[in-house]
Amino acid sequence: MSDRSASNRRFLVGLIGGNIMGSLSPAIFADAFEAAGLEGFYHLMDVDRLPGRRLPQLLDAIKTAGFAGTNITYPFKQEIIPLLDAVDPEAAQTGAVNTVQIALDGRTTGYNFDRRGWRRSFEETFGRGSAEGATVVLVGAGGAGRAVGFALMDLGVATLVLHDRAAAHANALRDDIAGHYGASRCRVTSDLEGDIAAANGVVNATQVGMRGFPGNPVPASALTAAHWCADVIYTPVDTAFLKAAAAKGARVMNGSGMCVHQAVAAFQQFTGITPDVARMHSAFAKALVLRDAAVAASA
Repeated sequence: MSDRSASNRRFLVGLIGGNIMGSLSPAIFADAFEAAGLEGFYHLMDVDRLPGRRLPQLLDAIKTAGFAGTNITYPFKQEIIPLLDAVDPEAAQTGAVNTVQIALDGRTTGYNFDRRGWRRSFEETFGRGSAEGATVVLVGAGGAGRAVGFALMDLGVATLVLHDRAAAHANALRDDIAGHYGASRCRVTSDLEGDIAAANGVVNATQVGMRGFPGNPVPASALTAAHWCADVIYTPVDTAFLKAAAAKGARVMNGSGMCVHQAVAAFQQFTGITPDVARMHSAFAKALVLRDAAVAASA
């Protein structure tokens, strides 16, 4: 819990990552700050627009500026770990960090709220029973993929099948999950299309499909109405993958719920105040309409 909550009603927080100018986190946090009666600002630090700024420099800069903390996204969820003073046990197990809390003395602690955020979104959208005993194919084993992989194990999947264009990432996640849950429950696929056809669910945890990274990393020919399909992306909220899945009659889940639920946990960690989840969902939905209207107008 934040060591600033008792004595400080002003909070400076943000997000460090690449290609993040479409993030809705500033709008979500602005509404949460208002609801809590706090003065706060959420600052986007997009490395694509900050030439020459590297992650260690950005972390040092926000510590100097008095930030209460920052969210971390692609491509830094693993790179941030050795720069921190401490890492929460759940984040250490996951092997990725999406939130850094900065104490008044500058000490940094990393957390992974993507894992619980995705898990809670799944429970809201599909229900826990859709994962229990299921076979699930996870495409992408980077920072987001690691969070989703462990969230799926939390939800009780029987078999997790991994694919990543970087085989080392897939193998590393398989080994980490096997170390905690047993080797029989996780493997790397050598036949992505075949394994998807035989699975109950499919998750895209890559950046492919995000605005600026067009495409669909999932072979649509393998999808059927019997699948549930989830994406971690919400920019756009309907990715090529989810459109293809919906066209086949599959149940779909976009990345909005993960964004909201991880923001709930991060806001609580930064401020010591638990925000209203329904209100944060509403703030997200309103911000999404405004963002998409702006994108359409500029097209």
